[in-house]
Amino acid sequence: MLIASGPGNDFIEIIGFIAAFCTTVSFVPQIWHLYKTRKADDISLGMYALFCVGVLLWLIYGVIIRSPSLMVANGLTFFFALCILVMKLLWRGGA
Repeated sequence: MLIASGPGNDFIEIIGFIAAFCTTVSFVPQIWHLYKTRKADDISLGMYALFCVGVLLWLIYGVIIRSPSLMVANGLTFFFALCILVMKLLWRGGA
């Protein structure tokens, strides 16, 4: 681990969890909107496909370095982004 063990690490993980909460929860309104409207025309398929790959790699990285904040945040973000990607594929033409 790059940061020495100690009491400061708890504070660093708390900052990580707060950041993770903010960035992960930001996907929920988009998922809700897509679900309600069944329209995904304005969602970029390429962007969400690449984003899912990137977040999955961050998740793997978090597992390797045993970072709880990275694992939780990227696990949930991957799930949410994958939901958006699946809705995009299902509802390409709108309602």
